[in-house]
Amino acid sequence: MKNQPRPKVLLLHQILEPGLTVLNEEVDVVAYPDDQPVEPKLIAQAAQGCLGILSLLKDPITEEVLSVPGLKVVANCAVGFENIDVAAATKHGVMVTNTPGVLDQSTADFAFALMMATARRVVEADQFVRDGHFEGWGIDLMLGRDLYGATLGIVGMGRIGQAVARRSSGFLMRLLYHNRHPVHRDVERALHAQAVDLDTLLVESDIVSIHVPLTSETRHLIGAREIALMKPTAILINTSRGAVVDEAALIDALKNHRLFGAGLDVFEREPEVPAALSALPNVVLAPHIGSASAVTRAEMSEIAARNLLIGIRGATPANLVNPEVLA
Repeated sequence: MKNQPRPKVLLLHQILEPGLTVLNEEVDVVAYPDDQPVEPKLIAQAAQGCLGILSLLKDPITEEVLSVPGLKVVANCAVGFENIDVAAATKHGVMVTNTPGVLDQSTADFAFALMMATARRVVEADQFVRDGHFEGWGIDLMLGRDLYGATLGIVGMGRIGQAVARRSSGFLMRLLYHNRHPVHRDVERALHAQAVDLDTLLVESDIVSIHVPLTSETRHLIGAREIALMKPTAILINTSRGAVVDEAALIDALKNHRLFGAGLDVFEREPEVPAALSALPNVVLAPHIGSASAVTRAEMSEIAARNLLIGIRGATPANLVNPEVLA
């Protein structure tokens, strides 16, 4: 009796070990060509005969891809999944999974890294020294803002928002938060956090840190009106999704010193970064690396690989985004 052929899966980009080894133990991995644009039509062609696709968060998984015959699961190696047409996936009986939880601590660490770097002008100061401008200590040289004792406003008190909140205790920060629904009172008490409306948070906070998913409701959640409510000494931190903030309004506020500064790990039309934003000295820019610790990205890769394999077997992955597909 001939051996049954192993299932095939499409890997749109390389992932970290042990994720690749996990896949190779059970399936034949089809690597998407490095020299080919990652476009729906070409993804659909490459996915022919595959039961699963492992994608990253900028890969356009449209209905054209999701209608590939025999496709069972798309495993996104990310928490967000706005790159996937989830409604079309459900329509075509395709499971969609993500990798929540594993990156909470790394992203919270990086949010604080951006807070510190922006408040104390670390990038600007580094360039100042490298350019040979440092001529000795001065009482007014590179004056920044203090985090210690400041008011931190967290927009979105999910897992990452709560991880950021826990870190604030070491700075003895006053903690405000805004969420669609107040968190459990026990969590509020443990974090010493106060629920407020968004306007109050923006008016009273010295640092505003954003931790919401990108949805139709959160697109441009922070626009010109909201930025105008913030203190001119305030700092805006965004490690969620770029389009949650109206980038043009933010640039205008930073350029005209209506905000002290901003720390951004994400951009509205990523990977495009407006030249006007790059030219500003009062913003710290990072290339979407909030979860980019070696351990976290390896764990994300492994979780995505296991989600893919579980879906191919016909079982229910733990991180199923569209459970209605099983109805």
